Amino acid sequence: MSKEKSLLSSEEIKVQEKLAIFLAFIAGYIDATGLIKWKTYVSFMSGNTTQLGAAFSSEKFGVIITSVTVIGSFLIGIYAGTCLSLWKKCRIKTIAFYIVSGILTLYTFINYRFQIANISSVAIIGFAMGFMNTIVTYVGNQKINTDFVTGTLNSLAKSTAILTMSNDANEKREARANATHLLLLWIGFLAGATTSPLLLTLLKNWTLLVPVGLLLAYSSITRVFK
Repeated sequence: MSKEKSLLSSEEIKVQEKLAIFLAFIAGYIDATGLIKWKTYVSFMSGNTTQLGAAFSSEKFGVIITSVTVIGSFLIGIYAGTCLSLWKKCRIKTIAFYIVSGILTLYTFINYRFQIANISSVAIIGFAMGFMNTIVTYVGNQKINTDFVTGTLNSLAKSTAILTMSNDANEKREARANATHLLLLWIGFLAGATTSPLLLTLLKNWTLLVPVGLLLAYSSITRVFK
């Protein structure tokens, strides 16, 4: 797959980069919203796995149920999104945008009317986040994950080390580009997580309509790379 990505033009890579940063912002926004509203992460599965392990030893069954639910839903979302991306009969490149925004919209209006339980909320939003995670997986040659901050920082540090230590001009150029992509990705996630608490106070139950609007706006003005 990386060989295919290396054939992309610089303009196509720039589009990938912008899309990745955009999705990282949304991931950070929704993850922070989940942490505030339901005391759990809806896209940061490393944190949920840590909470799950700690809950086992302390017998906090509520945390165990919540963590297992959101992790399972996230995995199912990734599975569904990946299957969709591999489905050759699907010609609509922006369909993942519409699916994620549709889930968030339906959840918002149903929750406003009926107050969906926390466990169902994390399952629905966790699925949507897993699905969104499959929209873009590469920026140029660099494999990325728009909501896995630990992996992003890990790759950023490695790319920076290669940039520092390598004597090969091409390798240094690629490492510099990768480090830039990853740094911007991290900043995007951080910006989303910073914005969420501010808008949550203002919008309350309507806060998830912000990423809905962003997803629909982006899908209407750019094409998405497979």
